[in-house]
Amino acid sequence: MTQNPFEGMGGEGGFDMGALLQQAQAMQEQLMETQKRLAEAVVTGSVAGGAVNVTVSGTGDLVGVDLKEGVLEGTDADSLSELGDLVVAAYRDAKAQADRNAQDALGPLAGGMPGMPGADGLPGGRTPGSGGFGF
Repeated sequence: MTQNPFEGMGGEGGFDMGALLQQAQAMQEQLMETQKRLAEAVVTGSVAGGAVNVTVSGTGDLVGVDLKEGVLEGTDADSLSELGDLVVAAYRDAKAQADRNAQDALGPLAGGMPGMPGADGLPGGRTPGSGGFGF
């Protein structure tokens, strides 16, 4: 029983491990470069006609909050709570944009090697209905 199970797949002995490793290294370098570009990017979310703007990094980290004059009507608890709600809504807007950008940029790279099933048995290792990257 000396038959090679990889016979017919190319390379010496039927399997070219060097080419496979080169491909994996190139994919890793491309993934790292894309992640670096995403981390350096900034996205702004806005609510209330631009009265509240929140800036996040491409990975979803909060980096700034900008409030236009007149957003806060008073200093009572209800006004402050409303301001908090506006900031949260603006953050969610910016985070959703950052997640979409990450999915667009990383989607082809995060799926693994073409034709190789993921841990769940689906091509690219994604589960049905899986969304953003959780950054």
